[in-house]
Formats: sequence, C-alpha cells, structure tokens
Amino acid sequence: MNPSERIDQLIAGITDWRGKTFAGIRKTILAADREIVEEWKWMGSPVWSRDGIIAVANAHKGKVKLTFAYGASLADPDKLFNAGLEGNARRAIDFFEGDRVNERALKNLVRAAVDYNQIKKKKRAHTGTRAKVRKSKKA
Repeated sequence: MNPSERIDQLIAGITDWRGKTFAGIRKTILAADREIVEEWKWMGSPVWSRDGIIAVANAHKGKVKLTFAYGASLADPDKLFNAGLEGNARRAIDFFEGDRVNERALKNLVRAAVDYNQIKKKKRAHTGTRAKVRKSKKA
C-alpha cells in the first residue's frame, strides 16, 4: 500500500469528527501546492513534504494535531499556531471538535513552509558548492 492509500485508510478508520477534520486538513495541504508529496513515517504518521518535511498530522483523543517541522521559522499572521509555541523549531495547530479549518490561512502557512524548505535547500547546495571550490583552490 502506498502512503496516500495508508492515509486514506487511516482517515476512513476515524469515524468521529476527527476523521472529517483530518480529511479537511489533508485536502487543504494538498491544494496549497501540487508538488507536495504524501509520506508515511514513524510507524503510522501521515507526513507532507516538498524539499523537506512540511508537516505531520495525528489524531489524538479529543483533537487532531498538525505539527509543522519548522513552524518557529514561519510567519503566522493568522495566528493558527496554538501549540508547541515554546519550541525552537516545531509549531503545531491543535484542532478541537467544532473548530473550522481556515483553508486560506492554512494554505498560506503550507506555502510558507514550502518556501522555507526551498530556501534552506538552496543554502545547503550553495554552501556545498563553495566548500568544493575552496578545496580545489588549496590543491
């Protein structure tokens, strides 16, 4: 079974409000950027990536948690982050029963995470290139 099928199965197995919320979050994330890839990691967690991890989601008792890998580095003008605010890297959004997914704001946050990953990737590539140049000058 591929990761998308596993996520389908996970959501189908959550028969209360959390399944519907989870499905809405997933739909919004995938709509933010068509190159986002779904993955299945850490013994059963849906993960969305593009040039690095964007976010991971899990259904917990009483909530659905969406954790952004580099949320602390992202602007959050709509104040979606409401959990994990003390961390140096990750930030999360806890969705509770009755919460509505703000699709526009979530798409913007996902796009900001993609941009962050792409900038980080370019910096790594640029640093690696410079290091090789330096080595060849010494030789």
